[in-house]
Amino acid sequence: MRSCVSSFFLLVLFLLFSTIVYFTHAARFDIKNNCPYTVWAAATPGGGKKLNTYDVWAIDMKPGTNGRIWARTGCSFNEAGIGTCETGDCGGVLECEGSGGQPPNTLAEFSLDTANKDFFDISLVDGFNVPIDFSSTSAQCTRSIECVADINNECTAELKVKTGSVGCNNPCTVFQTDEYCCMSGPDNCKPTNFSRFFKTRCPDAYVYSYDDRRSSTFTCPTGTNYSVVFCPDIKQKGSVTRFNITNNCPFTVWAAIVPGGGWQLESGQTRSHDMSSDKEGRIWARTGCIFNSTGHGRCDSGDCDGLLECQVNGRAPNTLAEFNLRQNFFNISLVEGFNVPMEFSPTSEQCYQGIKCAADIDKQCPMELRDPGGCNNPCTVFNNDQFCCKSSNCESTSYSQFFKNLCPDAYTYPLDDDSTSTFSCPGRTNYKVVFCP
Repeated sequence: MRSCVSSFFLLVLFLLFSTIVYFTHAARFDIKNNCPYTVWAAATPGGGKKLNTYDVWAIDMKPGTNGRIWARTGCSFNEAGIGTCETGDCGGVLECEGSGGQPPNTLAEFSLDTANKDFFDISLVDGFNVPIDFSSTSAQCTRSIECVADINNECTAELKVKTGSVGCNNPCTVFQTDEYCCMSGPDNCKPTNFSRFFKTRCPDAYVYSYDDRRSSTFTCPTGTNYSVVFCPDIKQKGSVTRFNITNNCPFTVWAAIVPGGGWQLESGQTRSHDMSSDKEGRIWARTGCIFNSTGHGRCDSGDCDGLLECQVNGRAPNTLAEFNLRQNFFNISLVEGFNVPMEFSPTSEQCYQGIKCAADIDKQCPMELRDPGGCNNPCTVFNNDQFCCKSSNCESTSYSQFFKNLCPDAYTYPLDDDSTSTFSCPGRTNYKVVFCP
């Protein structure tokens, strides 16, 4: 009798321990619809649920689960849960099973408890149908990623969904070629103009099949809980910074912003760009550019791998407006040289500190730094430790002093970290960048 009782209590303890372990490491996903219309949330595993505006659906995922969450639009289901959706349809059922939905659909993807980490991403590999925010909600991890650009309205003609609900398809579904579908593996799978279109608008997102860079996949410790929000109201949260970029030069420039892309700016034109306020990056002008209809070409200064919509930093010389919105710092940098005069100023009432580099540096440039695109930096020209600061021994030089004398506000060598080089404004400040102020 004692052995039976002991076995019973051991079984109870085992089940209790297993339950504790499960709930310790399971992840809760709160899925919210902030869109001004009904969506039908889908989760595999997990099923599906109709969500009116502001409705929330909470689901728990077991450790070791790999899955995805997305919104379906334009759906109609009968009482048995059978029907159709215009985007994201999963076999005509309300409660989805299997691997995913019919493109186009914006995806929140996750892999839980892999080597004591959760991996998660936002994917546009299947296209885009609604904006999305994918964030951790546990104190142990504060990572948040989003894709909130107006992609449906900006979608290229080839990818635009022409019937039913608005959506922007993926090039694999549209063209069915190896270039876009990556059927022959990662060695032959590279970014394309279409993947760059998505990446410039949603820098956090995974945009083609082997887009395995650090800016595409994110991690939190195992046991983290998450929220997925369709149509996050980022303006209401105050998490958007607006940059007004103006070309006052008497010639055309090609503005570049990373993250964000690039575009042509004729003399006198202004273009606005909204950016999530947890980003850091840089803005610059490119000159002497020629691009074809696919956005490939070259620039005399500031060229970014021959692309109109920049994915990487530009080639020196280029005057830079640099910012860290998370820490509220901004500066003008001549560390990579000078190509056009620049002003970088706040436009919000709570901050008045503007900075400028308006000197005619090109005409005064030392002969050894002169470049067809402007006035180059000494590191690019001489490539030694004195100017490139590859070690910790980094001091001002005659060249950095030349730039500093002409542009006292500017950051002029890699460790030029004094109070005359870096400036700050409170959070939620908007800015303007003016070329040739």
